[in-house]
Amino acid sequence: MRKALVVGINHYQRVGCLYGCVDDAHSVKAVLDRNSDGTVNFGTKLLTGTGPTDMVNRATLRESIKELFAGECETALFYFAGHGYVESTGGYLIASDTASGDEGLPLSEVLIFANQSRARNRIIVLDSCHSGIAATSVTASGFAEIKEGTTILTASTAEQYATEENGAGVFTTLFVDALGGAAGNLVGEVTPGSIYAHIDQSLGPWDQRPVFKTNVKSFVSLRRVQPPIALNELQRITEFFPGPGHQFALDPSFEPERQGNDSTIPAPDPLNTAKFAVLQKYNRVGLVVPVDAPHMWHAAMGSKSCRLTVLGEHYRRLVERGRI
Repeated sequence: MRKALVVGINHYQRVGCLYGCVDDAHSVKAVLDRNSDGTVNFGTKLLTGTGPTDMVNRATLRESIKELFAGECETALFYFAGHGYVESTGGYLIASDTASGDEGLPLSEVLIFANQSRARNRIIVLDSCHSGIAATSVTASGFAEIKEGTTILTASTAEQYATEENGAGVFTTLFVDALGGAAGNLVGEVTPGSIYAHIDQSLGPWDQRPVFKTNVKSFVSLRRVQPPIALNELQRITEFFPGPGHQFALDPSFEPERQGNDSTIPAPDPLNTAKFAVLQKYNRVGLVVPVDAPHMWHAAMGSKSCRLTVLGEHYRRLVERGRI
């Protein structure tokens, strides 16, 4: 079982209102609910503060987070978009009825709920100002208080503000983009680590900087997306490359498309062209490169070879060990 609590707060009674957090929350819920093939992914509870008659007060926020991390499940994910506050005693999430920053919900309390949870994986995603302070010890600067199985991904550092662009949070836009497939690996899995890498690479050195803190033995997949290559084709990598450093020899019989009618060039072999089609897919996703030729076509027509890249060797080992 996988469950998520998604919170977006625009309306605040005593501090400045926001504009894009509720839409961000709806976007996150939509992408988490189902995998790209339509199968159910997370069971999601949505809390939004849109106006005076639809608020997320502190008590509701706290109880909902406590409920999320209670009980046993495979993955419990908490997402928050709204105001954040930081001072010497730590960071806070600001609810609709919060009068001052330090009356908000302490991030330390959120972390306690997560660290004490029996959920196998606990994910906390915060799109709020100063959210990078989450899990930072107030007594030992530079140390994070995260128990095994907990991962935290935040929009900005403890000193930074989380920005909006075109009515949406910059961080959440990239987060949803990552879950939508931009951070998927070759088997179609999107992990917290790949999401962070996507967001980190998309933001410049002068932009808000995302923060990633984790204590896990292996990453959990947060969503399945369409992989760029079929699994059965990826698993054939050890057929073409049985060992490290192996080069797969090519010749013109592998290439179905010819230029001219040179009688000295052997005719295409259907078995070889079928293999070459898979090798070309490997080349397109960065697993294979031609040797001493600019393109795979030239390698085949010039009777040269192709070899695995570093990424290709990584996936070859995974297939060899039965990991894929």
